[in-house]
Amino acid sequence: MAAEDIVNLAQRRSVFFPSAEIYSSAPAGFFDFGSVGNAMRRKIVDFWRKELVEKEGFEEICGSQVLPKEVFVASGHLQNFADPIVLCNKCQSVFRVDSLVSLAVGEPVAESLSPKEFDELIKKHRVKCTKCKSMDFAPVQKFNMMMEVSVGATGKDVAYLRPETCQSIFLDFARIFKTARKSLPLGIAQAGNSFRNEIAPRNALIREREIGQMEIEVFFNPKKINEIVGFEDVKDYKLNLFLLKSKRIEKISCADAVSKKIVSGKLIAYHLARTQQFFEKLGIPIEKIRFRELEKEARAFYAKETWDFEVETSLGWVELVACNYRSDVDLTAHQKQSRTDLSIKEEGDAQPFVPHVFELSAGLDRALFVLLDLAFRKEKRGPEERVFLDLHPRIAPFFVSVFPLVKKDGLFESGKEIFEELNNGVFEVFFDEKGSIGKRYARVDEIGVPFAITIDYDTMKDSTVTIRERNSLAQKRVKVSELFDVLLKMFLGKMSFEKI
Repeated sequence: MAAEDIVNLAQRRSVFFPSAEIYSSAPAGFFDFGSVGNAMRRKIVDFWRKELVEKEGFEEICGSQVLPKEVFVASGHLQNFADPIVLCNKCQSVFRVDSLVSLAVGEPVAESLSPKEFDELIKKHRVKCTKCKSMDFAPVQKFNMMMEVSVGATGKDVAYLRPETCQSIFLDFARIFKTARKSLPLGIAQAGNSFRNEIAPRNALIREREIGQMEIEVFFNPKKINEIVGFEDVKDYKLNLFLLKSKRIEKISCADAVSKKIVSGKLIAYHLARTQQFFEKLGIPIEKIRFRELEKEARAFYAKETWDFEVETSLGWVELVACNYRSDVDLTAHQKQSRTDLSIKEEGDAQPFVPHVFELSAGLDRALFVLLDLAFRKEKRGPEERVFLDLHPRIAPFFVSVFPLVKKDGLFESGKEIFEELNNGVFEVFFDEKGSIGKRYARVDEIGVPFAITIDYDTMKDSTVTIRERNSLAQKRVKVSELFDVLLKMFLGKMSFEKI
């Protein structure tokens, strides 16, 4: 299975597709989500909000996508948010040089290398242009990925589309801390889009220019990094840690990760555990999960400690969450640039201090693509090839579909009555009466709907319907009067299909 299969299915079933696709001039790296994809995307956010925001008692904000230049002077984006690029002098193609060199070398090359170091690698490995095969390159340069916008009638007020969702969280910290009336550690969350002028958008939702993100910044007193409510609940839970020293995945309990100083403290271990648990609950097998420890040279300039949460896919290991211990770099920088005191004083503390931050920055669109990749199934059923998505019911666009076998003899009307009864806001229900029953099954299988209800002629005789299970194709008869209760128990995970 290749990523092309996912893209093909996504476009056929209105999951995602290129933005402004009817125009040939539309730039790459921007995507629209159809009704099916938007439902999946929304459910991922809703589950993230429930599991990692509401259960933790965190605050959620919605910040502006446009911020003034001074914000990004303080954050370092105008100086440091740049990718290394190289121009082929023969065909004028532009490449991310780390990707180009990695392809030639056969192993990953850190993007943090200096332009001079990249120039030397290009010569050493006799790197060729992937388009024209020339080895004539211009000197490597840094390309800033910020998207500038002009604000106001004169166009003189320079602002930028945010390249990440966290900056407005840092800017709003003082107000939220004061108005929320909560003590540290305080988590502030935000789900929304950010913008990066990627040199070479690729792999569909994996590298976009408009990026869906789910961000959590946990503000805490560094002296109390080991004072975290809830740690007892996860102390024996094992994290899949890919350690620098061993270069392999090791299953290490949260308690051991702290005692052996693999992580900086209990607060870090706790939130790594909650992140891993979240994606397990979305149906990602634990053997396909790892937290990759980043060496100092590969970390962002603000990061004291970094664990990249990655999932193994058909594209290899894909990063879904950047877990960064950002220390007090962000608040200190904004405090200096804005000349606003962002320090706080906790009860019992003699001196005010600037809180430290642990970041959990998740890619929403990446998560959707990875879940589609892992759920994609293609199997032979006799002469026919069947395609379906083995999605967890939590993120399937609909929990159940309702199909009258035909549109006559009262079956359509009975189907509509059952649809109305089920479609009461507890779970999403899809109704379709068009085409053969086989084609209707195939359509909902391709978008991952777990169950299908068929109203047939026996329904008119004994008031029973058929429930069909997506993966096994098994079918069972259920009384209409018991249908909602049966579906609700399965929706809540209190009963399996086999127990019907």
